Amino acid sequence: MPSYALFTLASLIWGSTFFAITLELGEVPPAVSVVYRFALASLTLFAFCLLRGDKLRLPWRVQRWAVLQAFFIFGLSYVCTYNAEQYVVSALVAVLFALMVFWTPMLSRLAFGTPIPRRTWGAGAAAIGGVTLLFWHAIGAALRDLHQGGQGHFLLGLLLGIVASIVSSAGSIVVGKVREESNNLVLTTGWSMFWGTCMVAAWCVATGQPFIIPRTASYVLGLLHLSIFGSVVAFICYFTLINRIGSNKAVYIGVITPVISVLLSIKLEHYRPGPAEWLGMAVCLGSVAWALRSPAAKPVPSVTLNDAIETTP
Repeated sequence: MPSYALFTLASLIWGSTFFAITLELGEVPPAVSVVYRFALASLTLFAFCLLRGDKLRLPWRVQRWAVLQAFFIFGLSYVCTYNAEQYVVSALVAVLFALMVFWTPMLSRLAFGTPIPRRTWGAGAAAIGGVTLLFWHAIGAALRDLHQGGQGHFLLGLLLGIVASIVSSAGSIVVGKVREESNNLVLTTGWSMFWGTCMVAAWCVATGQPFIIPRTASYVLGLLHLSIFGSVVAFICYFTLINRIGSNKAVYIGVITPVISVLLSIKLEHYRPGPAEWLGMAVCLGSVAWALRSPAAKPVPSVTLNDAIETTP
């Protein structure tokens, strides 16, 4: 599948998943919903591997990177995301993931010494300006509420969303290391989701969060969409893109996603954006086009696991 098709498919799917997450809030603890989502997704990927005759075993040199990827992407990031959507509207959480255009090159620079092109800074600044315009009025209303003695839940959700974007960027960088050790993208993704499921499940047990069986049709349908499309299909597209064009370019899916999330809110939640919001969407799309025209970064020699850990903040 061409890279532009992978980019479009992942953007469309993830643009809908932030709203789908809201269907799972309230009935089941957020972290438990993460466990259900990635348990189903990893089983789906393992079943696919078995059907095509793959062995499920991976050597430790691959598993160690899969575990690290799992901690960042399928563990901490999604626990923060699900909890953030308890306090912040889903489309705004999607907007926060546009910050990955900054975090990914910064972390890549810190970990592996990858140079940061000046155009990346310019495109990232434009993207952040766009998403700020997109939710200018919502952010202003939240700040006024806090000034009048509000609960501060919005700021907690904002902080959780920012943390989720940072650790997702770290995980995107680790994807490249997994790919260096194994070219079986489906199998390594399945293992990474499995390890993420185990980590979050252990956290739920340690903190006493109940594993409630969902009873509503909306929850089940949302879970299926998030597990099959939002996890299996979209992540395979995204990880393939990282291998083709690098994490610094593939991460711009995180700028398209909030635009799609807002458009879905217009249809499903009766959201009515004004001139500032429409301008913000235009700026986001323009920054993506600009960033994708930037020259590829120079290749950096591979490093060992110990080197990566020593250079990671």
